[in-house]
Amino acid sequence: MSELFSWRSSTRTQGQGQCVEVGFASTVVRVRDSKNRLAGQLSVGIRQWGLFLNMLKGDSPRGREDTP
Repeated sequence: MSELFSWRSSTRTQGQGQCVEVGFASTVVRVRDSKNRLAGQLSVGIRQWGLFLNMLKGDSPRGREDTP
């Protein structure tokens, strides 16, 4: 298991704690619910995380067969 450096949450939550938190390690990114941190975590590879963010920003073609 990769060691997490720190958990981050969006600055848009304004301290309400109603979001997800993201933890970055050398090979994976982990995501957890800020209201229920003990419920588990989702782990994705660094490359897949970058593709996900690009898709959210509209920088990545959607539906292309060569995009994992």
